[in-house]
Amino acid sequence: MKSKMCRYCYKPIRDRDELVTASNWFRIRPYHYRCFQEVEQDTKTIVGTWTPINGPAGLVTMILMLALALWMYSTNTLGVIGDIIGLLAFYPVLLRVASFVFIESKLPKYVENKKYQ
Repeated sequence: MKSKMCRYCYKPIRDRDELVTASNWFRIRPYHYRCFQEVEQDTKTIVGTWTPINGPAGLVTMILMLALALWMYSTNTLGVIGDIIGLLAFYPVLLRVASFVFIESKLPKYVENKKYQ
């Protein structure tokens, strides 16, 4: 399995247990969970914030946005504006799928007896 590199400390991420994928303006980056906490503390503005994609919050966001997108596309609620809202609501779903396909699926689920650096 190919390991991914953390974008904060540039050390390899060994498994999904220590992985946090985050997004910011159409970018997806892998971090260690400890490094992601440092990134959040270093961020000074709302525009520069990184939003976690995987984890419980990312899963709930993806499910809610998928439901909203499907509802807006399958009904005629709000007409054309509803279709635009549905398209925008589909963005977090695409981020989560891209994160899983390009980053998370390349890592093992859990590595036992790993040495922390």
